[in-house]
Amino acid sequence: MLGPESDGRRPTEGERGPGYPGEPMDKYQVLYQLNPGALGVNLVVEEMETKVKRVIKQVECIDDHHASQALEELMPLLKLRHAHISVYRELFITWNGEISSLYLCLVMEFNKLSFHEVIEDKRKAKEITDSEWMQNVLGQVLDALEYLHHLDIIHRNLKPSNIILVSSDHCKLQDLSSNVLMTNKAKWNIRVEEDPFHKSWMAPEALNFSFSQKSDIWSLGCIILDMTSCSFMDSTEAMYLRKSLRQSPGSLKTVLKTMEEKQIPDAETFGNLLPGMLQIDPSDRITIKDVVHITFVSGSFKSSCISLTLYRQMVPASITDMLLEGNVASILEVMQNFSGWPEVQFRAMKRLLKMPADELGLQWSPELVEVVVTTMQLHDRVLDIQLCACSLLLHLLGQALVHHPEAKAPCNQAITSAVLSALRSYPEEESLLVLVYSLLAITTTQESESVSEELQNAGLLEHILEHLNSSLENRDVCVSGLGLLWALLLDGIIVNKAPLEKVPDLISQVLATYPADGEMAEASCGVFWLLSLLGCIKKRQFEQVVALLLQSIRLCQNRVLLVNNAYRGLASLVKVSELAAFKVVVQEEGGSGLSLVKETYQLHKDDPEVVENVGILLVHLASYEEILPELVSSSMKALVQEIKERFTSSLVSDSSAFSKPGLPPGGSPQPGCTTSGGLEQMIAWN
Repeated sequence: MLGPESDGRRPTEGERGPGYPGEPMDKYQVLYQLNPGALGVNLVVEEMETKVKRVIKQVECIDDHHASQALEELMPLLKLRHAHISVYRELFITWNGEISSLYLCLVMEFNKLSFHEVIEDKRKAKEITDSEWMQNVLGQVLDALEYLHHLDIIHRNLKPSNIILVSSDHCKLQDLSSNVLMTNKAKWNIRVEEDPFHKSWMAPEALNFSFSQKSDIWSLGCIILDMTSCSFMDSTEAMYLRKSLRQSPGSLKTVLKTMEEKQIPDAETFGNLLPGMLQIDPSDRITIKDVVHITFVSGSFKSSCISLTLYRQMVPASITDMLLEGNVASILEVMQNFSGWPEVQFRAMKRLLKMPADELGLQWSPELVEVVVTTMQLHDRVLDIQLCACSLLLHLLGQALVHHPEAKAPCNQAITSAVLSALRSYPEEESLLVLVYSLLAITTTQESESVSEELQNAGLLEHILEHLNSSLENRDVCVSGLGLLWALLLDGIIVNKAPLEKVPDLISQVLATYPADGEMAEASCGVFWLLSLLGCIKKRQFEQVVALLLQSIRLCQNRVLLVNNAYRGLASLVKVSELAAFKVVVQEEGGSGLSLVKETYQLHKDDPEVVENVGILLVHLASYEEILPELVSSSMKALVQEIKERFTSSLVSDSSAFSKPGLPPGGSPQPGCTTSGGLEQMIAWN
């Protein structure tokens, strides 16, 4: 759980956070309040627009100067990029007029589970923490902490509740604090007196407002001690142990001996590690590199992410380039032999990206894909590797499909897992978003419905919608996001339709931002069509969507895919709504939709699929008696007569282009309602 030490809650459902109209706090709905943290209250909130849950830590400030200082110190933390660090989503200052107080608000990721809950559950059951899990998450924590210390950033508030579990085997550090906030002595002393339990993970010098990287080492030592002793110590005993270590290290020896007697896994390694981490004098404490060396270098610990490369000598670029001068097979051999060296992996993938198509191969190489995916997993903390790997996978897939359109990409499950992991690690990195969205859009359309369902269960729909809303200024994010949304909707199996209700309004914003972008319009028309078949366009949105579809056709009549999907969408809406039908035929500033139909037919009269979709729209328009006069006055009878003469047989007996597997029956014409039959009725009308 984010922020608090305990899961105690004081429900305040329905309350609004402090502030006044127009403030950032106004866009959040407070769900409940958690027990106070070190510096203020923690609120679980919901974003009014997206319904996404967050945690807001509200820190009361002395005055404007104090708040501004803290904000200035915390702002650089928004730019951190690490797979195992949860950065603040937003920072802002707000005023609570009811109690005349100024608050700094820190918006954080919401997760229900943290190390605190894991430890307490183990305590209650008197269970030993699983060794393999412990090694893996400890590697992640060390990797994140080393990253912070390398940037001269001190966490200052490291404790079990501030290490959240995103999944069962993926954790993140969160709630980084600032020197300005942690050195408010008046507030600090009150908190320490009121809640000594919450401060028991802090180093002796931290209680006197002296923080350093060594303070984080002490706190991490206390967390490790908690996780290794939870099977035989209750919460109160553990708290008194942590506090006693600040005066005398003797009690640690007793616990370490008990761990050996009770055969706690890796007791010997922890016996070597913890005394160095829990030295009273900070200068005597070991560093984060020492911790990694004891556990993962000289010890036997293993982790999926720990950056042992930090403790190896880097391979010089000149030697790397020499090793990578060969063909694909030799480059793969180098990547496998130097799998732990990120600089080698990065240069190898850059070399592959530059290779001519005939050298790289025109089809997917399963071995190459496997090596690239493994590299992504091994170096998930290196953003450059994630970007380069996704670029290479997309390049390989695009090249394969150009030369072999029916080719299937191998290792799709592995690719999906790797790119989703990258997306979770760097959710705000827009350059990575574009690559991942584009990759998944292609692989999803090649795979079974289960892949689409898996992606939806992973929250991908919500992720796309969030970034369409927040990244309107990034054209590539919008195009790739709509492309992936189209691919996810294509199989018609939707896990949760609720998020899709906001899509038409979002696309309207996107098209308003890029009014002359044909690629954007094409992706939008595809999504509109599928949404109409799934019943995810509300009546109040019909006219707006019809107008956008007509606008897109006018913009790019030369794009056959756009034209087909736009007319399919129009036909689907007209079939269920007379209001939508009138929107098509009524003369407006851009002209009547019927004149557009004639233009489309003349441009694509030799394309049976386009003619069919135009015909389906006319059939549904002709089903409304009030619309028929408009069709006749617009000389549509001559057009449909020509269609009938040129296509003497029914274009389709069941409009296969209009239906997709899994779509509801309302998405396709009724049995027997053929295009030619509908046109016959129109021709016969007087």
